[in-house]
Order: sequence, then structure tokens, then C-alpha cells
Amino acid sequence: MIIVTGGAGFIGSNIVASLNEHQKTDIVICDTLGTDEKWRNIAKREFIDLIRPDRLFGFLEKHQKEVGTIVHMGAISATTERDADLIVENNLRLSLDLWEWCAKHQKRLIYASSAATYGDGRQGFEDDEDLEAQGRLRPMNAYGWSKLAFDRRILRAVKEGDHTPPQWAGLKFFNVYGPNEYHKGSMKSVVAHLFPNAADGQAVSLFRSHDPLYPDGGQMRDFVYVKDCADIVLWLIANMQVSGLFNVGTGEARTFKDLAKASFTALNRVPEITYRDTPEEIRDRYQYFTQASMKRLRDAGYDRPFTSLEDGVADYIRNYLLADDPYR
Repeated sequence: MIIVTGGAGFIGSNIVASLNEHQKTDIVICDTLGTDEKWRNIAKREFIDLIRPDRLFGFLEKHQKEVGTIVHMGAISATTERDADLIVENNLRLSLDLWEWCAKHQKRLIYASSAATYGDGRQGFEDDEDLEAQGRLRPMNAYGWSKLAFDRRILRAVKEGDHTPPQWAGLKFFNVYGPNEYHKGSMKSVVAHLFPNAADGQAVSLFRSHDPLYPDGGQMRDFVYVKDCADIVLWLIANMQVSGLFNVGTGEARTFKDLAKASFTALNRVPEITYRDTPEEIRDRYQYFTQASMKRLRDAGYDRPFTSLEDGVADYIRNYLLADDPYR
């Protein structure tokens, strides 16, 4: 049995979809669905149970022998969330409790960390497991800090020889885009934000650069397609001997202008791009460059190619955003 926390969310529901596509149906989804259309993320999926987060540990104790792997994607993922106590309870305390349960019962744990742990990137984007290197990172928001705090706690436990799960993997997701992100509101990917105007024959708007090193639209991110993220999780499940902290990007930084052009190409349109000032409230914390170092994951044995920005955007737009049913 595989438990997927946050299994109705963006990355979690894509992991469930990939598991189904590989004929795996012994899945339990742990999530809340709310009153919006989030339930549609799992409407096509096959699973054996759907439980609320507040019932997770009761379920785990009852089904201890059947559980094999916990894929922990559940979290408050909004980088704008200001309630740090809420973030600690959901992102740190729950993760620590799951770690302790998996270590005690010898169950595998794959969890979501984040590239937000790298802060402004001045310390680079190496997924270094050295505790001193981790201690030099300075996240720019409470979400990133909560993910880093858990990473550091795990790395300390491993270094000191504490009891650990038989397999553990923390995944530092970079800029993920793709189907099933529609419930995320302002936290949706730039592709999803640009699509309505681009599809309606209008120009799209990007943030103007306020750094002389970058032209307007030249701000760079490591954009990674969500299907690639799910493939990495499935690879880890199939390779129990692999543990560690790993970046999940493509290893290539691309500009927002590249992404906008790829969106227009997918729609068979000539690009029309305008620029607006970056809001002052985020301007001093705005990242101009991210690029994952993928060496550790490659060295661990993951050899599948990553989807190019052009191919990923084309698949997302043509097969999902333009479809009558945009859900995977």
C-alpha cells in the first residue's frame, strides 16, 4: 500500500495518475477537498481509500502491516502565507511525526522539500547534504524555512546514526508546472496565468526587470514539468536502495520570455508580450535566477531525460488547457 499525502493536490495527484498508469492501484490518498473543484484532480483515478489528514495516524496504526511507502506531498505551499504557527503545524510538525512513525515501523518515506530552501540563491543550488552547507541557506519566506528546518532535522538524524526509515528521500522541487494546478489560485504556474489571455488572442504580461543584469522578461527559472516530478517519485519507489536529499528540476535555467514564447507557439500565435512593474511588496525578495544542480540525482542512477520547456508547455496547453476536460 502506498499512502500519498496531498494526493488530491497538484504534484500529489500527478503522482497518483502516474502510479495508476503503471498499474498500481493500492493507493490511499490523504487530503482535504474543500468546496472548489479540487476533487476533479482525482476524479479519473483509482485508489482504495481517501482520508482526511486528521485521521492519518489512526489509519496508519490500523493498517500498519499493509503500508509500504508514504509519499508525503501534503503541505501549505503558499510562499505568501504569513501564519508561521500554521506552517509549522502543517509543514514541520506533521512531517516530523511521519518521519518518526516510518522509522519506528520501518516504512519508506519520500517527501516534498522545496527549492524555496535556497532563498535568494546566493549560496547556490547544490543539494548538498552537509549540515554546515544547509545552515548557510537563508529562505526568504516561512514556507521555505519550514522545508529547510525539516531537511536539517533529517540530515542531523542520519549523520548521528539515529533510527531512520529503510528508505528516505527529500525532493527539492523547483518551478513545477502542468495539469491539475488549477485550484492553486495565485500560486499557479506562469503558464497557467498566461494561458487565458494568450488563448483569447490578447497580449500577455510579464514582470519588468528591476535588476540591470537581466532584461525585461530575462529573469530565469528552472521550469520542470510535473510529469517528470512524478517519474522521479516512481523511480525512487522502484529503487529502495536510494536515499538522500535531491533537487528536482531540469538543470537548465530558462527565461520567462522563453516560457511565454513557448506558450504562443503551442497556440500557433505570434508572441505578444508586454511588461509591468514587479509589485513593490515582493520586489526586494524577487529571485532573478534559479537552476537546479542535478548531479546527485544522476549519480544516484536516475537517467531519464527531462522534458524540454517547449515540449512540456505544448503538452500542457494542447492536451490539457485547451481540452474540454483539462484534468489528468
